[in-house]
Amino acid sequence: MSRSTIALYIVAALLFIANSTIYTVHETERAVLLRFGEVVNADLKPGLHAKVPFVNEVRRFEARTHVSDSDRTEFLTKESKFLVIDAYVMWRVNDVERYFTATGGETREAEARLLPLVRDGLKNRVSERTVNEVVAGQREQMMQDLTKAVNVVAAREFGIQVVDVRVKRVDFPASTVESIYNRMRTEREREAREWRSQGTEMSDRIKSEADRQQRVILAEAYREAEILRGEGEAEAAGISRKAFGKDPEFYNFYRSLQAYRHAFDKSGDVMVLKGDSEFLRYMQKPNTR
Repeated sequence: MSRSTIALYIVAALLFIANSTIYTVHETERAVLLRFGEVVNADLKPGLHAKVPFVNEVRRFEARTHVSDSDRTEFLTKESKFLVIDAYVMWRVNDVERYFTATGGETREAEARLLPLVRDGLKNRVSERTVNEVVAGQREQMMQDLTKAVNVVAAREFGIQVVDVRVKRVDFPASTVESIYNRMRTEREREAREWRSQGTEMSDRIKSEADRQQRVILAEAYREAEILRGEGEAEAAGISRKAFGKDPEFYNFYRSLQAYRHAFDKSGDVMVLKGDSEFLRYMQKPNTR
């Protein structure tokens, strides 16, 4: 074997030993050092480290915050009404040794242990509140209390720090949505009928008042017209009396002409009178005063 080949094998062996001995922990990671499966260093700091090959093993975990979604679950409120709640939890590794011991360093295992705590805590708090309180009235306080309670258990049992628990969405179950819509539709129709009834009543009242005002206006106008007509006729009669009082005979003659005009208004009119009738006085004696 040539010297160059031997040197190549030596370099390869050194690289293998270096790769098996030296390792790096990044700023975004938490890590533990194991010796035959037993934790010997539970808080490896970020940076370059060394280990004994084939004896030590390094397990790394994500140090950044995890976001785990809980399954959509039905919860019963204080009013015995079901709500479908979709929640999520934000968490990160706090105690590396406890986290590794409890979950084996597996994120899925951590979620499998953490999410039931969230669901149970949410169930207890929803059951103590009404729909309005869950949706809006006490939602923020409920989430804060749940976060604190879950964090205590998770930190003690799994070495996990629960940063926050939040509700993404609250719905009614599909079986009750249709009945809710029907009830809302019935309520809106009832309100519409009330508004229509009030509108009809108001319309009738306005029409009645308008008719009354019309009758009053017409009556007052007729009364004023009759007064004016009477005053006009009285004034005309006064003028006539003054005019014809100066010559009574002419007045009588004028009245007779008016009577003749009305009596013989049509060409076929016939009147039978005595020759000395007063009605024909001015026809017989036109010059007699």
